Amino acid sequence: MPVTPFHFGPGLLLKGLAPSRVSLAAFVLANVVIDAESVVNLLAGRSPVHATFHTLAGATIAGAACGALVAWVGRRRGAASAEWRAGPALVGGVLGGLGQTGLDAIMHSDLRPFLPVSAANPLLGAVDLDLLHLACVVTGVVGLAVLGMRQWRRS
Repeated sequence: MPVTPFHFGPGLLLKGLAPSRVSLAAFVLANVVIDAESVVNLLAGRSPVHATFHTLAGATIAGAACGALVAWVGRRRGAASAEWRAGPALVGGVLGGLGQTGLDAIMHSDLRPFLPVSAANPLLGAVDLDLLHLACVVTGVVGLAVLGMRQWRRS
């Protein structure tokens, strides 16, 4: 399923653990942008569906571009929080891109994460799909709990 919210769970945990170092906005944007490529390929009938941005190199570039966009928007809006600063935005974007590709590599047989070096996908089937989805949900719930506790402590 393109643009799955399951992928946001690990981002919530990262944000909870390192709120001043990871931009959740950039993490989520990178996931959506990378999956947009799959949507376009599905609609156009192209194969493989998981192509350029679903490689580690493509995901890194797309994630960095998303991070740069989030930082640019933050500067334009005068936002001072870590969510919009360049460092956390780049970290969030790149981690979002790599996480998207890593999670998808476990479940999609057409994905080749190590192109152009190798056409192999050693991650395919490394984790049972139900367990993978559960891990994404659990990381999201734990991340939300950590963020909530941080907010509660501040108030």
